[in-house]
Amino acid sequence: MRTRVLGGSGLEVSAVGLGCMGMTTGFGPASDSTAMTAVIREAVDRGVTFFDTAEVYGPWANEELVGAALEPVRDQVVIATKFGFAFDDDGRSTGLSSHPDRIREVADASLRRLRTDVIDLFYQHRVDPDVPIEDVAGAVAELVAAGKVRHFGLSEASAATVRRAHAVHPVAALQSEYSLWWRDLERSVLPTLEQLDIALVSYSPLGRGFLTGTVDTGTNFGPGDIRAQLPRFTADAIDANTALLDVVRGLADARGATPAQVALAWILAQRPWIVPIPGTRSSARLAENVAAAELDLTAAEVDRITTAAGEFDVQGDRYTPAMQRRIDR
Repeated sequence: MRTRVLGGSGLEVSAVGLGCMGMTTGFGPASDSTAMTAVIREAVDRGVTFFDTAEVYGPWANEELVGAALEPVRDQVVIATKFGFAFDDDGRSTGLSSHPDRIREVADASLRRLRTDVIDLFYQHRVDPDVPIEDVAGAVAELVAAGKVRHFGLSEASAATVRRAHAVHPVAALQSEYSLWWRDLERSVLPTLEQLDIALVSYSPLGRGFLTGTVDTGTNFGPGDIRAQLPRFTADAIDANTALLDVVRGLADARGATPAQVALAWILAQRPWIVPIPGTRSSARLAENVAAAELDLTAAEVDRITTAAGEFDVQGDRYTPAMQRRIDR
């Protein structure tokens, strides 16, 4: 597996990471923990060293899964997790919370669940409008000084917020959605990251499965699958967006690759400091995604896809209005 460095942090990770959220939440009922442990450990065997989780995934179950699966190889991997939510006594999220006391509390709890003595990359999951980002950065800086956290990250933060946070404590990475069908970051966020030497960790790099070519108007999103709520996954939107997928399919066929591999290779070709973290519960999909790190698109191929995607107006918002209100833009 090729590796990449997360900006100026010096933190080296596999060129393709593994997003673990879907193993316990977001895409239907949680999968069997034994089976998911096997997928995580297979990822390690295939050279993946970068694993993404969060306290809110479950909540808590995902961190516990990742911690147990990676405990035997902890010194070989980089684990990223996130803070930023509050919960009631029944484990239901009650909204955003990034108060410094809460950040410290989450760090200690995440360390226990992850079975480690340090968090490699600690993201603010969503920007909390009630807490100045300078206070958030300061709280994480204290955790870094205490040896509980190695690096600070943000998720779905605007260019302005990234700058403010970075002025207090270096931001190693911004995690945000980025793919062929969500490129808004290119306008102001990517130039800011490049200027400040901050990496981008791309979540949902396969468009929540759409860019794999396995989703069509007949797909039934079962209970617990977030896609059933998202405007981009209505039948009309899927039908309209298939034109973008056809461009990816065409190049994939020409290269003897899959649409997913081309979509991931396109992201990797954008900047040397972008790392996609596709999620999967499947050994076969894991192997497919990992192989994308070895697919080198030519400049002409990248330009062809980029131009086609730029001319295509993707139909449907990526989030519901309530979800969108938590995005810092």
